[in-house]
Amino acid sequence: MIKFRYICLTIATVAIFALTSCNGTPTAENSTPATNSSPQAAETVSHSGHGNKKKININNAILSELDKFEAQLGVPALSHKIQASRPYISPEDLVSKKVISQEQFDQIKDQVTIEEVVLSGEAKDVDYMTKLGLMKGHLLVAKELLDQNQPKQAEPHIGHPVEEIYVDVEEQLNERKVKEFKTSLISLQDFVKSNPKNAKVKTDFASSMQSIDNAVTALGADQRSQPRFVLQVMNALLDAANSEYGAAIADGKISAAIEYQDSRGFVNYANDLYKGISSKLAKEHPAEHKAIETSMAQLTTAWPSAVPPAKPVKTPEDVTSLVKTIEQNSQKVIDSSSTQAQR
Repeated sequence: MIKFRYICLTIATVAIFALTSCNGTPTAENSTPATNSSPQAAETVSHSGHGNKKKININNAILSELDKFEAQLGVPALSHKIQASRPYISPEDLVSKKVISQEQFDQIKDQVTIEEVVLSGEAKDVDYMTKLGLMKGHLLVAKELLDQNQPKQAEPHIGHPVEEIYVDVEEQLNERKVKEFKTSLISLQDFVKSNPKNAKVKTDFASSMQSIDNAVTALGADQRSQPRFVLQVMNALLDAANSEYGAAIADGKISAAIEYQDSRGFVNYANDLYKGISSKLAKEHPAEHKAIETSMAQLTTAWPSAVPPAKPVKTPEDVTSLVKTIEQNSQKVIDSSSTQAQR
């Protein structure tokens, strides 16, 4: 079943908090609930740099976030079922609306919320960059598929950025005075659907990629080169990739090619981001750099090609373990940077 997704991410409600450390950095504030429910003083976010669970707003989370539940519970197409049954007055509506069973809800109830999250400070910037990174990851894998003359497989990955992610980042794009590029994404999607051999596909693709790169520059160059910042974005992308990969595998087989491809694009872009700071990290944090570099090299082997292999190269547990190692070592660097900044 084809999924149209896209992080918070938005990815922020989930992935951001998988990275933002327990170090006093501004993260998020609760605001009004997404529905007309009575106010709840529910804790919306738990810092997860050390492995704690995060809350996901089931009323507005994007599909990549909801895939966490799909992978965790092993329920096919669960993210779509959650989305289709919105809005929710309370988390327990997942049971009353027969989206999942009570037993399944008990496994994820500590991760579910209906509370809105308002980002500020560094967390907002990480969220912004992460969403753009998700767009980039989708388009990177779409380009691979187009180059392999697989336009049908490429089309969903071109559609996801405009159908889900753009609306989620549009407010921030306007705040940062970034030129609108939704039109370019829609044009690209239309040509790939109707006439993938049209020369406009190549020009619109290049325009879309450049537009995302231009949007990234709305963040200062100094910030974009800081290992602390880049590692948070990288880990958010890996968190999303981990969820997607878990949702792609069922009974030891790759049952959902799109999720496999999503995760490949996210990991490849995360790897590109890390390469940009690796030399600095190797000098300042050699042990952590070595652990991250080694784990990343092993992680990327899970996706030998854009078209899924007959059998998974790695299990979801293997991928989760490698992502966790990367996040743990990244967190050491992030915490160290925070300590130095406070001196």
